[in-house]
Amino acid sequence: MKRALGVAVAISLLPGPALAQLAEYGIEGIWTVSTRDAELRGTVSPDGRRMVWGSDRAGGPGGGDLWQARNEDKRWLDPQPLPFNTPALEAEPMFSADGRWLYFVSDRPGGAGGRDLYRVAVRADGGFGSPERLSDGINSRGQERSPTPSADGRGLVFASDRRGGEGGYDLYRAPLEGDAAAVPIAGANTAADEIDAAWLDGGRALLFSRGDEAAGTARLYVSACDGKKYAGAEPWTLSFNTDGGYTRAPVADPSRPGEGTVTGTARSPKAGKTDIYRIVLPTVRGQDGCQPASGG
Repeated sequence: MKRALGVAVAISLLPGPALAQLAEYGIEGIWTVSTRDAELRGTVSPDGRRMVWGSDRAGGPGGGDLWQARNEDKRWLDPQPLPFNTPALEAEPMFSADGRWLYFVSDRPGGAGGRDLYRVAVRADGGFGSPERLSDGINSRGQERSPTPSADGRGLVFASDRRGGEGGYDLYRAPLEGDAAAVPIAGANTAADEIDAAWLDGGRALLFSRGDEAAGTARLYVSACDGKKYAGAEPWTLSFNTDGGYTRAPVADPSRPGEGTVTGTARSPKAGKTDIYRIVLPTVRGQDGCQPASGG
């Protein structure tokens, strides 16, 4: 695994929605994970032995597919399309905290809307079960995106453009079991498109993308819970996380605490249209009160 981490400049960010350091980053798995094609949202299994991501590279059924690489001697090797890909879109994967499930988005036939959320069991031998569509409390007639299961495995955070939101895509949470209706993430949503979300500080802070999907722009923001809502969102100080650019899909790496991945395009190192980068996660402190005690 290539880790050409750049120079880090620490910036103290207290009080308010404390941002973090000017982040270190390095391209992830150049020519294996990050290639000349478009890659999106790299998720690492809790044991650190595999990474799954979305790509439009050739070799899968088409439409955008999920790919997997294995970790050997700290390098990502042997990229392969996953066996449950279809000619439709499969994208935006995320492992559960216990590694037993892989969540993803697809517009395959049989859904409620254009893009729906699914999960597939991860077997002990490294194989996969059959994909199952998530509940009607999560999926709607609109478009669902970017599933992120909670640490306890009982809830899910995701994006949707369903009716009743602030505009465009908004961030929601819902329990994974049952058909309880999803509710918006308090304070995070605006008339722009909020899509990806990664929890920081045990859910007391949020790292997410905000932008304009139609214009192809996205920027990562950090917001801390003020006891009732995620307040005072500010752009994260990653060098290529710029206004008018395209930086999104933050994912924590459970196998390497304090690190994660994002998708974007840096001037250097750079492999293709969009690459996956390893980053040091922001150090942010918020208050309790923005997450339920458990579940959704």
